Amino acid sequence: MKNPPLNWFKLTFILLGATLVLFIAWPLLRTILATAPGVLWQTLLDAEVRHAILLTGYASMIATALAFVTGVPLAYLLARSEFPGKRLVSGLINLPIVVPHSAAGIALLMVFGKYGPLGKLLSHAGLKFVSATPGIVIAMLFVSLSFLVNAAREGFEAVNPHLERVARTLGASPWSAFWRISFPLAWRGILSGLMLMWARGLSEFGAVVILAYHPMVSPVLIYERFESYGLQYARPVATLMILICLLIFSLLQLTASAKEARR
Repeated sequence: MKNPPLNWFKLTFILLGATLVLFIAWPLLRTILATAPGVLWQTLLDAEVRHAILLTGYASMIATALAFVTGVPLAYLLARSEFPGKRLVSGLINLPIVVPHSAAGIALLMVFGKYGPLGKLLSHAGLKFVSATPGIVIAMLFVSLSFLVNAAREGFEAVNPHLERVARTLGASPWSAFWRISFPLAWRGILSGLMLMWARGLSEFGAVVILAYHPMVSPVLIYERFESYGLQYARPVATLMILICLLIFSLLQLTASAKEARR
């Protein structure tokens, strides 16, 4: 019996794909394996490192909460309504993905800085953005809100509008139809968007460093230690952040798997 002919088409694609996977995995694994567990533990005991990690997670969580309150209603409108300028709004929502984040930081500084219109106004209420946690939050919000809005929009688009119309004919108000029909059925997509946005906020550097070098979040701390002391001092902090991101990625995969299993 003859062996089946070698599928060169499939083999070529496998090799090309494997090259890209290796390009991603090799630097990450080398960074993790180059740091001894003892060094990693000592780094975690460093108060400055712990504060930077906690601040990063906290600020990204606040940014995600703000996007949830404002972005989910917008996502619902984009999924359900036709209105003038809808394409423009969709484009603006996706614009932060392509704008260089350092440029985004400058743009935010022009509005929320000491002499910016909102910055000057809110400073009278004691709210400061430059070199302060609120500045970190709005930087993370600006660069990562697209992930939540797009995921929520896809979630709402997957819900049959007929279900809402049936609920309305049975006497449900628009609010009741939204909270009892649309939101629960779109929740998996919204949850994925929340996690993606939060995870993206953890890695933000360019916009944050323009608005708030201090207090330092983890990406800024890694940069500061690398610039001041070199690779050996920055690598343990980078390893901790890579491990945290891998954990978040695993949770995202589990969420996606659960979503597929329920279909």
